[in-house]
Amino acid sequence: MDAKPSGGADRARALALFAAVVEQGSFSAAARMLEMSPSAVSRALDRIEGRLGVRLLLRSTRALSLTAEGQLYLQAARRILADLDDAEQEIADRGVPRGRLRVSAALSHGRLCIVPLLGEFASLYPHILVDFALTDAVVDIAGGEADVAIRFGRLADSALTARKLGETGRIIVASPDYLAVNGMPQTPEDLHRFNCLNFNFRRVEPVWPFRRDGQDFALSVKGNIEANNGETLGQLAAAGVGVARVGRFSVAPELADGRLVPILEAFNPGDVELIHAVFVAGASTPTRVRVFVDFLAARLR
Repeated sequence: MDAKPSGGADRARALALFAAVVEQGSFSAAARMLEMSPSAVSRALDRIEGRLGVRLLLRSTRALSLTAEGQLYLQAARRILADLDDAEQEIADRGVPRGRLRVSAALSHGRLCIVPLLGEFASLYPHILVDFALTDAVVDIAGGEADVAIRFGRLADSALTARKLGETGRIIVASPDYLAVNGMPQTPEDLHRFNCLNFNFRRVEPVWPFRRDGQDFALSVKGNIEANNGETLGQLAAAGVGVARVGRFSVAPELADGRLVPILEAFNPGDVELIHAVFVAGASTPTRVRVFVDFLAARLR
């Protein structure tokens, strides 16, 4: 700091030195933090004031206090130094992805399909802190509530970017024990005598879609339990409580081990629900967002 600041780097160091003196409250404390001598810090401050032609600090034997000009200079110094930190972080992100990544996923799909992948992602990108939230609520990405959200079905028009991760079909299931007691339904209309477990999403009435002889139709069904996610409905069906129509992914373990069996597959309409990663895309999109979406797209397809 003995040379007169002339370039941008020197002036950035001068700003950092001035901010350190104010924040530490003394030349000696700032000198220890900056690994300089107190006299070198004092001389550097003299040069800053000389270059500006104003007094920035009032010095006494007991304390330092800012002048009005010093207060303005401190505000500018903090703003400029913060901008430099942000710029360096952005550049660093392009080389080694780092920083906090806020991810929102639906309850069942997140727990069953995303959570098992997070360990691998963390090992690949150890400098990214994944802030993961499971919720069926629609978070406001544009408003800053999350960096990436995993969403199902048709997406509303928006300025957000959607990357397809995969798709899932729906299936009607029941446990072998439940079917042993109640019989195997042969047609969709047979469901009127079954306890049909439903989602509790707002709608006029619970209906399940079917296809017969190439024609689609909907059938009203009734049951005595509703839930907000397919995993819960699948668990209830596996426990013999009733019949459920859920995303195939949410009951994959139960289907694999025989705790649930598919029913009425001949009438399955083949409806498919798309799965997307939704995020704000652009030149300033952090690398951590891009690598996470790429990772999911590769693993979930």
